[in-house]
Amino acid sequence: MEEIELPEGFELRRDERGLSLVVDGVKLRGDFSRMLPRLRPDRLHQELLVRAARVRGIEAPVAVDATAGLGEDGLLLAAAGFTVVLCEHDAVIAALLEDALARALDDPRLVEVARRMTLVADDSAKVLARMDVAPDVVYLDPMFPERRRKAATNKKLQLFQQLERPCKDEEGLLRAALEARPRKVVVKRPLKGPYLAGVKPSSSLEGKVVRYDVIVPAR
Repeated sequence: MEEIELPEGFELRRDERGLSLVVDGVKLRGDFSRMLPRLRPDRLHQELLVRAARVRGIEAPVAVDATAGLGEDGLLLAAAGFTVVLCEHDAVIAALLEDALARALDDPRLVEVARRMTLVADDSAKVLARMDVAPDVVYLDPMFPERRRKAATNKKLQLFQQLERPCKDEEGLLRAALEARPRKVVVKRPLKGPYLAGVKPSSSLEGKVVRYDVIVPAR
């Protein structure tokens, strides 16, 4: 594994279950197998993200998950038939995601979905700018400051948030997504949170704690 600079007290550790980030006894590991119940057809198409991202009339849609994290949302999109480009700029999180994808490719239950997922360990704005063909969907789930307070008791989420800081340039992130000329941009937001960069969406789908704002650019 390529040398990765880690914050003080952080350790990347590999065992029979895969690569984990360990801090003070807390382990963070990408694990797509725990998503299997949500990938069943009867549940998958009820997922708000899948409903928000759906593109009618496109046989093999392409999505860019511009804030991939540990890839669980990207997995939902891939299971729904999208070819998914996963962008993750943080080297530690990207290493965890790469390991999770490798294990999924060795899992008969996940291999067909995992084959539709490609990780690019780079800043999503750069990835979007150099795409030769416009994606059908760009998905954004930027870290939101309020989540840090509400999730204070979740140690694994706290650990993740020490690496993935809240988005400082919402305007730049949304601009990069729109300049890629997708059919739609889907933005995950806290249920009562403000619109990303103050841009009112074309429509929204609301769940119990989050909503998905859909921005349809003029074509």
